[in-house]
Amino acid sequence: MANFLDIRTFFFAALTAVLTGLSAAHAADDFDLSPQQPGRLHAARNDAAIAAIPKDFKFVTPGKFTIAVSPGGPPLATYATDAKTVVGADPDYAYAIADSLGLALEIVPVAWIDWPLGLTAGKYDAVISNVGVTEQRKEKFDFSTYRQGLHGFFVKSDSPKTSIKEPKDAAGLRIIVGAGTNQERILVEWSEEDVAAGLKPIELQYYDDEAASLLALRSGRADVIVQPHAQLVFIAARDKNIKRVGTLSAGWPDRSDVAIATRKGSGLADALTIATNGLIKGGTYAGILDHWHLSEEALPASETNPPGLPKY
Repeated sequence: MANFLDIRTFFFAALTAVLTGLSAAHAADDFDLSPQQPGRLHAARNDAAIAAIPKDFKFVTPGKFTIAVSPGGPPLATYATDAKTVVGADPDYAYAIADSLGLALEIVPVAWIDWPLGLTAGKYDAVISNVGVTEQRKEKFDFSTYRQGLHGFFVKSDSPKTSIKEPKDAAGLRIIVGAGTNQERILVEWSEEDVAAGLKPIELQYYDDEAASLLALRSGRADVIVQPHAQLVFIAARDKNIKRVGTLSAGWPDRSDVAIATRKGSGLADALTIATNGLIKGGTYAGILDHWHLSEEALPASETNPPGLPKY
């Protein structure tokens, strides 16, 4: 089984690297995907965070903070132009956390589906890979929040639509959304609210892949596309023909947060929350998000194990 997982991870990494290489040239002016990362921000040692690490906690490798990340695509995490170095907002944040703890950072690239098993098995100290807090996940893991979980409303650059903030703003629009996603569930609720208020329903459209979705938007067959916000930020920078007109919390009507995941009861979560709040207070946190064009996803403060998305 271990060999199969290694092979699968290898092919996943290779495919992601190829796709990154194809898109990186088109977004070079907006995102630095070089392995050197000269613009990476570093943080000062945080003695309060270090003191909060349980005395009996054993890091996977002494002197290192070992984290898993899934290089699913920019700007969150992807392979650099050398096709082997993992770069992005999540790795930069991980480096800043490691700095705060006085440790070197060790990044372990993993396929998304594999992170829970690897964390439970003790292969890494934490997962920093756009993991949303859910009540179901909290049964097995502890969380330290570091970003809002947002979806984005994007339209063609020349669209007359300028703002989508609430259900009435989307009434009658043709919106592209992924089938079976959380954003689909929310937009179905929005459409029901619109109809109850005497407005037109939302027309949801589904496509097989991202290319088909973007073509439908550009050709005028759809009015809006809704996907995870960070993905669309990169696409907008790459293609230069779509723009953001709003964001949608993954936990609408409540906020839903993205967090560092650690083993349940390991005691490390509180130290990571303290470290994150130090980064927020010191400005490094805001600088990292701004560098990757994700300032809209900033949190006012980090929390340990906040309310998560409910079980549906």
